[in-house]
Amino acid sequence: SPFSTQFLYLIPSGLSGSPGWGGLYSFCQWLFGGLSPATLGELVAALNGHAAPPKQEQDAADPPGKDSAYAAAAERAAEVGSVFLHLLAKLEAAKTQESLGVPVVGPILSRVMGPIYIFAATHIAERPWTNARSQSVAQELLALLVQAAGCGSVAEFLRGKDEDEEGRFAAVMGLLKQELTKDTWKRNPATKHVFSWTLPHVTRPWLSHYLERVLPPSLLISDDYQEENKILGVRCLHHIILNVPAADLCQFNRAQVVYHALYNHLYSREAPLIQAVLLCLLDLLPILERAQRQQNQGRPTTPCDEVLQLVLTHMEAEHRLALRRVYARSLPAFVQRLGILIVRHLKRLERVILGYLEVCDGPEEEARLGILETLQCTIEHAWPRMPCRLPVLLKALLKMMWDVHTDHGSTPELVKAALLQGATECLILLDRCSEGQVKVSWDPALLQLIPCPSEGAAQCLQKPTGFLSPSALKASISTHLNIST
Repeated sequence: SPFSTQFLYLIPSGLSGSPGWGGLYSFCQWLFGGLSPATLGELVAALNGHAAPPKQEQDAADPPGKDSAYAAAAERAAEVGSVFLHLLAKLEAAKTQESLGVPVVGPILSRVMGPIYIFAATHIAERPWTNARSQSVAQELLALLVQAAGCGSVAEFLRGKDEDEEGRFAAVMGLLKQELTKDTWKRNPATKHVFSWTLPHVTRPWLSHYLERVLPPSLLISDDYQEENKILGVRCLHHIILNVPAADLCQFNRAQVVYHALYNHLYSREAPLIQAVLLCLLDLLPILERAQRQQNQGRPTTPCDEVLQLVLTHMEAEHRLALRRVYARSLPAFVQRLGILIVRHLKRLERVILGYLEVCDGPEEEARLGILETLQCTIEHAWPRMPCRLPVLLKALLKMMWDVHTDHGSTPELVKAALLQGATECLILLDRCSEGQVKVSWDPALLQLIPCPSEGAAQCLQKPTGFLSPSALKASISTHLNIST
């Protein structure tokens, strides 16, 4: 339109102290009397499009000169953001004028808030198409926008002050909808970031009203081939799971759809993605199992069984330390989730525990610490099955304690102490559930035949066994590990 053309003509000349500033000021003065709210909304949308990052073809390679195009977009964004700041300032001032006031300014604000918010969300964080100036302008603009709406925070601006009040999230999603389709969401590189940045601000109980609008884009982004997009989509799904009632998620089998989408990601070999997926699944599984109980579906296995079976399969063969740490950190939660039903997986779980206790995974020993916690949970929930596994578990724990005390590498003393404490707790639990078999399994007969390990190991082991002397305990460590003089 002619108005958009005039605005765009004024932008490149600069704002502060430039010849075009006086004309822009006069033009903004004329806005309220010469433009309808709908036309002004179109004008703001046109300016927003002028400052948007350059479009790109769906799944196409980066075009040549991408960096220079992004730098130019950042400069345009800074100029357009300054225009929006001036426009909001004029609207705020117009509220107090008798000839204008809220009846005139209110419809205009309702038209321009959505595009201005999307502009601010596009440029507020560090992205390839932003610079320090454009980010600063976007932050200032968002704060002024929230103030102009009479809200105290971005979350309140989007969702409303209370559950009965409708916020601006519906308007924002209406503008994003046309760019969040299967064929268009990758053409604007900012769209996914605007959506993922906006979604966490809308929480329970407001988010359930918009479930039909936010679930499809989240699934779409998570189903991409790029790891960055997968993680972004999974985090959006996790936020939806946490903030939408279980009844709404189970309606129309939505929870099952999300579960299958997440389950397929478990075949990935990227640690950040696996971590995001496992955390999301741990919050989704109770919803699925509750729905099964309500439907009287007496399935022999649950979704938690399916996930744990696949995770244990991957853990057995996994050699990359980053993935081993992620798996080991998540495993205790699955054992707690299953409770006594963990006995279904004891054979495979035992192999995983023994294998992970043998391997040092670096200074922080995250994998070993996670596996020790897993073993403690397993003993607590499946204690009747532990006596028959006592010999192999005892040997693995003692060997790990020996390795920790003979390690002169970079492992901090606090980490060593945590490992020994974890192993000690496991030995205490094993002793209790096996009716004292841990105590009588020590063999002090080889006391004179073996060198003594460190005093620290003996002190740890003296706690669960109680009546044995430190020297006898030292002998027992070597006996179980088949260490000879």
